Amino acid sequence: MEPSTLGERLEHRDASRFVGRDRELAFLESLLGDDPEASVVFVHGPGGIGKSTLLRELARRAGRHDRRTWFVDGRRMPPAPGALEAALQGASEDERPLLLFDSWERISAAGAHLRARVLPSLPAQAVVVLAGRAAPDPDWFADGWESIVADIALEPLPADEAGALLGAHGVSPGLSDQILQWAEGSPLALVLAAGAASGDPDWAADGLTDRPELVRALVRRVARTELDGGNLDVAAVAALARTTTRGLLRDVLPDVDADAAEAWLRSLTFVESAGPGVTLHDVARLALRADLRLRSPEREAELRRRIADHLHDRALAGNPWLLVDLAELLDNPTIRWGFGAEASVDLRIDHLRPGDVQALRGPLLRRGKAEWWPPTRDLLQRAPERVVVARDRRDRIAGYTIAVTPDNAPAAAETDAVLGRCLAYARERFEDGNVLIWRDAIDFTTGPEGDIGSPVLSLMNTAAMLRSGLASPRRMMLPIDPENAAAVAFSQATGGVRIHELDVEIAGLRQECHIVDTGPAGVVGGLRAAIYGELGLPAPAPQRAPARGGPQVDAETVRDALRAAHRPLELARSPLATGSTPAERAASVRALLDESVDAAFGASADEQLLARIIRRGYLDAGSSHEAVADEVFLSRATYFRRLRQATARVGAWVLEQRVD
Repeated sequence: MEPSTLGERLEHRDASRFVGRDRELAFLESLLGDDPEASVVFVHGPGGIGKSTLLRELARRAGRHDRRTWFVDGRRMPPAPGALEAALQGASEDERPLLLFDSWERISAAGAHLRARVLPSLPAQAVVVLAGRAAPDPDWFADGWESIVADIALEPLPADEAGALLGAHGVSPGLSDQILQWAEGSPLALVLAAGAASGDPDWAADGLTDRPELVRALVRRVARTELDGGNLDVAAVAALARTTTRGLLRDVLPDVDADAAEAWLRSLTFVESAGPGVTLHDVARLALRADLRLRSPEREAELRRRIADHLHDRALAGNPWLLVDLAELLDNPTIRWGFGAEASVDLRIDHLRPGDVQALRGPLLRRGKAEWWPPTRDLLQRAPERVVVARDRRDRIAGYTIAVTPDNAPAAAETDAVLGRCLAYARERFEDGNVLIWRDAIDFTTGPEGDIGSPVLSLMNTAAMLRSGLASPRRMMLPIDPENAAAVAFSQATGGVRIHELDVEIAGLRQECHIVDTGPAGVVGGLRAAIYGELGLPAPAPQRAPARGGPQVDAETVRDALRAAHRPLELARSPLATGSTPAERAASVRALLDESVDAAFGASADEQLLARIIRRGYLDAGSSHEAVADEVFLSRATYFRRLRQATARVGAWVLEQRVD
């Protein structure tokens, strides 16, 4: 039936463009029957993830189940007594009401009132769905509510659903691929990009800064209202940096109160905790970065330089994993293709597992590497500790790499046709041993020609560097397939030099060896120099990085100290300890742990739950983990998962303070 009113037309178009979320909708629609599994459901996720759209689709389906819907928009609730009751008037008289709360984070302070007064008066068949950016407070899982409350965390749309959404908005398949890569599963970004591209066939998704109206729409929809009245420089730093810590804010913005700035960032709903600091949700971060570059390119460049300096100094001081954060500041996609651990919701890094060697045979043979397979299989079987594997969401192998140094090369590498000659060459010419040698680096998600847009090699190569034992690898001996345009471009962009005598040819398959020398500060210094080059600045004076080794204290050291919190002699032996007597050393570690638990967590209910779990589980005397789990109303599995999360946070905070 054709719509007869503008409202009906709007509703019809909204319904026709809804795609995906099948699993979430199946669960929510199951609650509309006569015996719902849960009565209260939280739907949460970052701005632009599709919460409002999901609620509208659920409301449409409610009509098919003879459910009447009450819709409450937290953004429009007046700050007046009785406003909530007025919005829900008549719901308690209905036999099967559906209550939908959008932007719940705006009125979440009414949670206690809702539990105490409003919800208990509703009929037994009532269903309540609260959609907001933050996960539900722990109080929703206490006092019996846990038996009727469920929560759904909305994730980015998978590629098939994202593609269907673009198709529903009339985007051609050719343009769809680059929008999918740019939007990273954000429904808001997908819809806005589809709208921007609909009237411009030449529009490119990577040209975000060329479309100020798209940038402003993203900022307005995702972040602007929460940034009003805040420090835009602080927001800019958080948009540019992969992770924002107090130490970073102190160095980059010396005139700003770093503690207050971090607390303000943690209060934003599009910000989440990341180790000792915070990070912006992807869509908000992308929008704010582009907005900053449009509004004030000079300020953006200056902040990027300061962030690069801070990360460079910290990385050389014993935090080699910060090369990931440094690479994040680069615009050059060719360099980022080779290393930098480009973020991906679809991939993860893993060790070689039983069965993986056989699983790798098929993909290699399909690439025409039949003669290459036997020596590769031999090396995989004899030196699995030097292999890095990338896996996708279904646990399938997306790629693998093998890399060694002169110090950690196993015996199997010495006799390998590729690595043996490279190791001899490196030992003869590089006495400091600061060289990382790749034997293979293969991305199975692309063809033999490679793809600059694929994050697989970036993830694997960065993992290989961090596992190498080198604080900042200076020289990289790279296996370059001359048919792989992406690999050739990477070598050229990083100043690679081909060493003809190390080329290998097996049954017509040729692999060249290129050496990249990143300078005295290694790859950390090379990345900073590349960032300076992009900003039009002269290269900074190089510093020399230690060839070997990393920090003396790591996260495991902190974890051991937490477990020994009530054993003074073990605390005194901790590498974290200071002082001249055992008593002083034990007291110093205990004081550090107390301080870290006080400082490592934010003020939200979820953050304070983590702090309570680690304090009661480790630092308070006489507490068993089982008793604490009961005390905070968590299952044993959930309690120990949250305890690991809290422990990792404290460990990261301690390491941050040692560097600062």
